[in-house]
Amino acid sequence: MTRAAASLVLVLVLVALSSTFTKYVPKSGQRIPQSLSRGWGDQLNWAQMYEEALSLSRSTNKPLMVLFLEDCSQLLKRALAHDDEIQRILDEDFVVLNMIVETEDQNLSPDGKYVPRIVFVDPSMRVRDDIVGPYSNRLYTYEPKDMKHLLENMKKAKKTENGE
Repeated sequence: MTRAAASLVLVLVLVALSSTFTKYVPKSGQRIPQSLSRGWGDQLNWAQMYEEALSLSRSTNKPLMVLFLEDCSQLLKRALAHDDEIQRILDEDFVVLNMIVETEDQNLSPDGKYVPRIVFVDPSMRVRDDIVGPYSNRLYTYEPKDMKHLLENMKKAKKTENGE
């Protein structure tokens, strides 16, 4: 094999490998990181305020996922931000909001105000208190090992709204 052919094969192998290990990129292309994500998924379009998120949810007919996360868990942040399937579904099928300051809406804290907490709201603005995490003492808490559970809950929130 000639040196040029060997170089071409090497380049093709590297291209194939790099495409295998790429992160999820939204259909609209790589987005400029937003400070609103606070590292929880920089390529997502994050709502700024709860009222804006409710309006977007209603107008797009997409469920809202409200994250009460702060920076309490770097491991949870890493797990959520690096799960390509969760990031893809959030990008395509959800409105997302990262709450830093606790809201006065008591519906968003059905079992108390704590972090981390993830709550779903449907486009009719009904808080989905029936979609809970795996823990009985804090119903809306997820840990890094619970990404499959969170993914299933995201599918429930989406499925219920789409009538699928």
